[in-house]
Parts: sequence; C-alpha cells; structure tokens
Amino acid sequence: MTGDRLGDLEFEDSIADDGDRALNILQILRAPVGGLFRHVNDLTQALAARGHRVGIVVDSLSSDELTAQRLERMRPFAYLGIHALPMPRVIGKGDFTTPRAIGKLADRLHVDVLHGHGAKGGLNARLARGRRIALYTTHGGVLHFSPRSLQGRLFQGFERVLLPVTDAIVFESEFARDAFHRLIGKPKCPDPVIHNGLTEPEFVPVVEAPDARDFVYIGEFRDLKGIQSLLEALVEVKAKDGRPATLAMAGGGPDFEKFKAQIDTLGLAGRVTLLGVRPARDVLPLGRISVVPSLAESLPYVVMEAAAAGLPVIATRVGGIPEIFGPTAGSLVPPGNTAALRKAMQSALDNPASAKAEMHLRLMHVRTEFSVSRMATAIEALYRRALAAR
Repeated sequence: MTGDRLGDLEFEDSIADDGDRALNILQILRAPVGGLFRHVNDLTQALAARGHRVGIVVDSLSSDELTAQRLERMRPFAYLGIHALPMPRVIGKGDFTTPRAIGKLADRLHVDVLHGHGAKGGLNARLARGRRIALYTTHGGVLHFSPRSLQGRLFQGFERVLLPVTDAIVFESEFARDAFHRLIGKPKCPDPVIHNGLTEPEFVPVVEAPDARDFVYIGEFRDLKGIQSLLEALVEVKAKDGRPATLAMAGGGPDFEKFKAQIDTLGLAGRVTLLGVRPARDVLPLGRISVVPSLAESLPYVVMEAAAAGLPVIATRVGGIPEIFGPTAGSLVPPGNTAALRKAMQSALDNPASAKAEMHLRLMHVRTEFSVSRMATAIEALYRRALAAR
C-alpha cells in the first residue's frame, strides 16, 4: 500500500510565489471510512483534475481488505503515491515516529501542502510541518470528546498546543467552528467554513421504485442516530389511504440487533424492510421521503444526498443540518422528540404538494452551496493564501 508514481517529474526545490503553478499536496488521514474518507476522496479527485499532484498517507495499523480496495480505487488520482504509516487510534508509539516519517516523505516528494483530516491526520500534518504549510480539517475530531473526560481534556489540550504551527483550519460546518471556538479557542490563522460537496451526477433525480416504501432511513444502527424515536413515531403514522405507513432501512452497526428486536416488539415487522449496508444512491429510490432522526451529527452526507436526489427530507435540528436545510430549516424537528417526529412524518404524507415544494427550495440551496467544485475551489484558494502568507 505504499509507492510513488513520480516518473521523471521535475520538482521545484522551494515554494514559489506563483498563483498558477501546480502544487504537491499530501492528504493525511487515519482510516479511509465514513464521511471523512468521502471528503478526502472527492477532494483528491478534484485537485488532481486541476493539475495538482496529490499523495495520500493513511494508517498502517488498521488495514483490511475493504480498506485496501478503497485506497486502490484512489490510486489513479494519487500521483504522489499512497503511503501507510502507523497512526494509533488513541495514543501510541506512532504518534512520535510517524510525524518524522511524514516530514521525510514530504521532503523527498517536495511537498508544498500537508493537509490533515480528523484528529490524528491533523496531529501528524502539523507536527511534520517544517518549511511547508500545514492545514487541518476537523471533521468533528476532538470535538466528539467531552471536555469533562480525561481523553477530551488531553486531546483538546493538544489542539491548543498545535495552534501556533497551524496555517489554516477548515471547518465543514458553522456548527463545528462554533464548537471549536468554544472548546479550544479562536485560532489566529484563517479558519473558514468550507462545506463538503456532492458531485454533479448526485444531483440527477432518482426514479422512485415501483415498490418504494413511504419512508427511507440510511445510516448506522446506533443510539445516536435516533432510530428508537423513528420506530416509535412510525407506529401511528398512516398513509392517505389509511394503511399503516412503511419504512425501508439501510445500514448496519453495533445496535442493529437491538433495533431489530424493537421492530418486532412494536409490531412493525411487516412494515419495516431491512436492506443491509448498501450505497445511499441505490437505496434512495426505495423510499418516497427520507428521514434522518439523529440525536447528534456534524454535517451528514445522507441529508445532502437525499436532497440532491429530489427526495423530501425530514430531519432533526442538530449539528450542521440547519446549514444544509438553509431556507427550509424551519421544518427541522427537535432531536429525540418522538411526537414532533411523528407529526412531521404524518404531515409529509398528508400534504405531498407542500413537501415537494419544500424539497425544490432545499434542492436549489444544496446545489448552490454544497458542490464538490465549490468545495475544491475554496480549499485550493486557501492553500494558495496560506502559501503566500508563509
């Protein structure tokens, strides 16, 4: 999982003050999973398409077949290679050896930009900074830890120590930036909000399947996703013809069996279809209305994906979801409020024209504010701004 594809390329020996030249960039992350990996993958492809030379650094301690497959699909866009180095999930030897190894790698590849993603990616990028610039995208990161816990105090303390060697911090949502300012402090470096984005094909409306259910849920099966409230709310929701409303659910997770048992306990076995882990784009046609009942979130891709695909979306007012909803944020429901969720679900079935009108308004907002092209343009400009300031 290592290797360079450098060929006979001539590298600049120093960072030039040239706003047009191609940059050599290392994207650093621990594990290629979830929304963080989706972001890095999209950004890498977009930067490569703009002529920049990108490399990837990932953790060597958590590799498996699925990880290898994901990284292999990125290889055509990773001109500077894919490199595996130890990045322990919590604290370990790799936290001391890997920054030095990344620094040496960056010297050899004549890297201009180290861009760390997540807590460990951000740590390694900044400790390896040297004469380069180091940026950090939080993706929640240390903000997930309670400041009352030992780990929370430790990692948030690291963040404060690293601020002087940080050239810019990218926040995926206003929510994340506000939380960082509150828990860590306001950095002196640039700290813009640059929303994650979707690719153009994701804005093509999905075609509703003939056997589509009334609602669709896509996500992990764990308590923080609010599934208990969703299932309890579904019990009393009825379609316009009086039949009990139905739900398709895609995903897996640590609490899958628990929620499967709840489906049986609530008498919903004939109304809820469990689809397993499948890509969101494949699942969206299987429901008429997307439901995201989360108790906590950062900036969930599934809300953007459902909106872009042309589905009405019912969601909770948590994390960055209000930023995705934009002018339709008034329809968000309080997290964990089963009665409010039930009311929103019933209203969407009773008033399909109103739900569709809101969907179109939200779609225009998401198309304008949440595209990969817009995201990559803003991050590229931030790279050049930080290089000019160094």
